[in-house]
Amino acid sequence: MTALGVSPLVFMHGAATPLTLRAADSAAPEIEPAVQAAQSGDLTAFARIYREHVGRVYALCIRLSADRVFAEQLTQDTFVRAWERIATYRGESTFAAWLRRLAINVVMAERRTASRRSRRVVTTDDETLAAAPLDRSDDVDIDLERAIARLPEGARTVFVLHAIEGYRHDEIAELTGIAEGTSRAHLHRAREILKKELT
Repeated sequence: MTALGVSPLVFMHGAATPLTLRAADSAAPEIEPAVQAAQSGDLTAFARIYREHVGRVYALCIRLSADRVFAEQLTQDTFVRAWERIATYRGESTFAAWLRRLAINVVMAERRTASRRSRRVVTTDDETLAAAPLDRSDDVDIDLERAIARLPEGARTVFVLHAIEGYRHDEIAELTGIAEGTSRAHLHRAREILKKELT
């Protein structure tokens, strides 16, 4: 249960369907009434916002993390952050675009934290503790979502942000802290891997 009294699992089952959030984000409409109410502290309005957007946020988080349980945590963290920062939303883009960017920031911040933690871990010569690669399914019917989940983290992140979410390379560079050329290289690598996986 969240602080809003809404179980995240209620909305997760159909959440992983491919959705492009940017498609309807081009216009900057007036601030939606539910968002305005939530900005005034209305938890019921925020619960409505949560129910409306949780599936798309979860889909983005699972694509970026390739881990269902971790994606649920990232989704919840995104909505906690959204509640904390909703007063800063000014309607300069759609609320969905603002929320999507917030989710990406949450995922990137968690990656930086995990990276710092892993540098503090004591190394060992025990090879059994080495990270195992993701299990590959022998199933002939490889689906695109599973293929994306198996991409290396950098390639997966850029592929999801560029090919699925519609971000340009300069935007990806700003969001992730990598150079535009690195973003392009990751996208090329992702496409090559996916081409081999899916043919």
